[in-house]
Amino acid sequence: MKTAIITGGAGGLGRALSAQLQASGWRVISMDLEVAAFQESDTLYPVKCDLTDDDSLKNAVDSILLKFPQIDLVIYNAGITQIGAFSESDDASHRKVFEINYFAAVSMARMLIPALRKSQGTHLAISSVAGFAPLYHRTAYAASKHALEGFFKSLKSEEKACGVQVAIASPSFVATNIGNADRQDNGIARPGSADDGKDYMTAEAAATEILKGLEKGDSRILVGRIARLSWWINSLFPGLYYRLMEKQISGDKN
Repeated sequence: MKTAIITGGAGGLGRALSAQLQASGWRVISMDLEVAAFQESDTLYPVKCDLTDDDSLKNAVDSILLKFPQIDLVIYNAGITQIGAFSESDDASHRKVFEINYFAAVSMARMLIPALRKSQGTHLAISSVAGFAPLYHRTAYAASKHALEGFFKSLKSEEKACGVQVAIASPSFVATNIGNADRQDNGIARPGSADDGKDYMTAEAAATEILKGLEKGDSRILVGRIARLSWWINSLFPGLYYRLMEKQISGDKN
């Protein structure tokens, strides 16, 4: 039985990825701040962990490797967003987005490099359209996802000689927390809670596309119609992308 680790496993997309992997015969280690709702089974092993706490992360990874020495796939799914104008944000909130979206993934990847080299497994980073293109009122989020992509795209070249694969999935808007009222005063919010998105996907549909791309061996998995359109328009006509994005997201009709 192959084994996958998913961070942010209690969230909508994390749960959907976990369910579909388990249905395909995988064992899933689901890591999150709260895992009380999970029932341990032969195919699901919940691990409570604060990814931004060095000791908590190290203890969690050590315990996982002690119980399951072979890790075939790591999905770096945990993340938060920040919605609002940069001029109204502060340094602390900006850093918090990076701690969860970028530094936690980097720290975990470092710890799991030996295991994935041994299994010749795969790092799968869950990025976003905001990882390769600008997005209105998402400066910290877009910056963190750009950094995440830069790291994993560069890691791909280093780990290729060890037989390790690196893939990046770029969903557009996934409706996992629409209407969630947990947005903080500094704009920090759970992913999938934005109410200004377009052409929302369900978590299940996004997970299906991600895992299909992974099975095909795609290193860049564009998830959803908006993601595919954004990739090509931003690549070929960045000025046009800016105008369309600003019109659709900010409501700027100019």
